[in-house]
Amino acid sequence: MGHVRPHVRPGRKHTALLAAAAVACAATVLLPTLPKAQASTAPPLTVDYKTSTASATASEIDPFLEVLNTGTSPVDLSTVTLRYYFTADNGPYTFQCAWATPGCANLTGTVVAMANPTATADHYLQISFGHGAGTLQPGANSGDLQLRLHRTDWQSVNQANDYSFSPDSTSYTPRNQVTGYVNGNLVWGDEPGGSSPSPTPTPTPTPGGTMFDDFSYTGPSDPDLAAHDWKVRTGAGGPGVQNTWSAGAISFPADATAQGGHVMDLAATTDGTTAGTTQAEIDTVQQKFFEGTYAARVYFNDKPTTGTNGDHVNETFYAITPDNSLYSEDDFEYLPNGGWGGPANSMYTTTWYSADAMDRVTTDTIGSLQGWHTLVATVAAGTVTYYIDGKQAFSSTGKYYPRQPMTIDFNEWFIDLPFTGARSWDEKVNWVYFAKGVAQTPATVEGTVNGYYAAGTHFTDTVQ
Repeated sequence: MGHVRPHVRPGRKHTALLAAAAVACAATVLLPTLPKAQASTAPPLTVDYKTSTASATASEIDPFLEVLNTGTSPVDLSTVTLRYYFTADNGPYTFQCAWATPGCANLTGTVVAMANPTATADHYLQISFGHGAGTLQPGANSGDLQLRLHRTDWQSVNQANDYSFSPDSTSYTPRNQVTGYVNGNLVWGDEPGGSSPSPTPTPTPTPGGTMFDDFSYTGPSDPDLAAHDWKVRTGAGGPGVQNTWSAGAISFPADATAQGGHVMDLAATTDGTTAGTTQAEIDTVQQKFFEGTYAARVYFNDKPTTGTNGDHVNETFYAITPDNSLYSEDDFEYLPNGGWGGPANSMYTTTWYSADAMDRVTTDTIGSLQGWHTLVATVAAGTVTYYIDGKQAFSSTGKYYPRQPMTIDFNEWFIDLPFTGARSWDEKVNWVYFAKGVAQTPATVEGTVNGYYAAGTHFTDTVQ
């Protein structure tokens, strides 16, 4: 049994539910072959290409792209996806956005394995745009998209047999070997082999609805964040150091290690005093998540980003209700330096019945979780089951089962302040997912999430 304590604030208790580690930015997903989409006779888009690495052997692939609206109607860039085809040279690849006129935060890059490879293409880099990229007016172009694609071991790449590569394209020219899509329909270019590895369908939603978010936001004041039902906490109360919740503790930076290339970052900082402490928390406003599958990909840290190590810090993903007679809470809580008398590198998975009575069941999985992890919890048929990276960690049943819909939450906070001196801790979240009314396996969750990325979907919520 762990030493978990509820996270108290006015009107509700707080611990933490699921955490998740799933797929890195270089994640490779396999998609089915579907009938080829028909390009229109006058495509509304043209894709221009040039390369900054014209030699066949190079340290990385540098496809620079721009999109031109050659139609007569505006095009929302969030409906557009681009594909650059290549042959992978012995190992996974990592995508990075070097610079982009719409902003790198508004680009997502995913490496996809083709279901029907050819001699010049067995993978493609898919680029999709966030809502912040804006709308492309008739006659306008997106501006530079300076992209980088390299092997994760940084060994040289051979571009000579890459379908989309052209050593002669040192200035922007239309390139039919780079394809463009609007809402999944091919509108520009020729797919290798004359067959399409997509258009990629949007993952089929579960009958009860699904929620997915890859946190493509510009900051805590981004209006899309509130529109998508998230609220950054700035109020009073606990847990941890009272009354230290700050909107500035939440950000959405680029991150090359993340699937899609960006994350939500929760930062907890302190100098050892209450006045010098800030903690981070974000949760859904609506209390509508009950039976189903909860998942997230989370990056845990065993030491602070800056400063001396040793804090009793809590890095979390969880679901919770207000503190009432039907109180419900399911938690993933990682304590890299322990806390509440427990050992270091503790991951507590806990199902609560009563916060006031401290009535809960829990287990403590011991071992470092430094880095990315996918956490999944299923709430179904009277049993809550917790998984860490696909391996079952704990289950609860009987009265230890949610009794009413909950919110989904993340927070990072200090259990106490035993040390002085400035330090900062960071927890990163790549994505969050919920499927209502079904208990999905971790493999199904990851496949569905990969489908969202491949389809260029940054957010969806059909949960009622």
